[in-house]
Amino acid sequence: MSDTTTQTARLTSLTGLLIPLSDRHLLLPNVAVAELIDYQDSVADPAAPQWYLGPINWRNRSLPLLSFEAACGSRARVGGRARIVVLNALGGRPDLKFIALLTQGIPRSCKLDSQLSYVDVPLAELELAAVQVGETVAKIPDLVALEEWLVEAGLVQMTPNL
Repeated sequence: MSDTTTQTARLTSLTGLLIPLSDRHLLLPNVAVAELIDYQDSVADPAAPQWYLGPINWRNRSLPLLSFEAACGSRARVGGRARIVVLNALGGRPDLKFIALLTQGIPRSCKLDSQLSYVDVPLAELELAAVQVGETVAKIPDLVALEEWLVEAGLVQMTPNL
């Protein structure tokens, strides 16, 4: 393959991660994920929104742990394969660099190209689109809006630079 063809292939393809939740899969670009960690119990204030599961500790930082399912109107579930995906925050806020998302297993890597097929299915408020990835229908989450919800709920804490 020539250098030009290789470069074009890189520009038209992307490595994505299928994130398994209890009732759906999310599709994120690989670079959105900082790390996959073991599940940690956390306790949220009873007055907090149902989608906020409480703070967790990651690399000497306190991160908000969220349930995407609960944010979309379903129930938060912690299954036997539960993990946490630490996401790079996209909103550009100096006080919110990472958020933690409850998952129900280990994300699966997949190659995506510009021919991604959109699927016409109902979307929740925090879902931008649905796409077909192999045999799986995956939802594209609105991570910036989710960060806004954290800010509006007063759940963003100033994190010290360590």
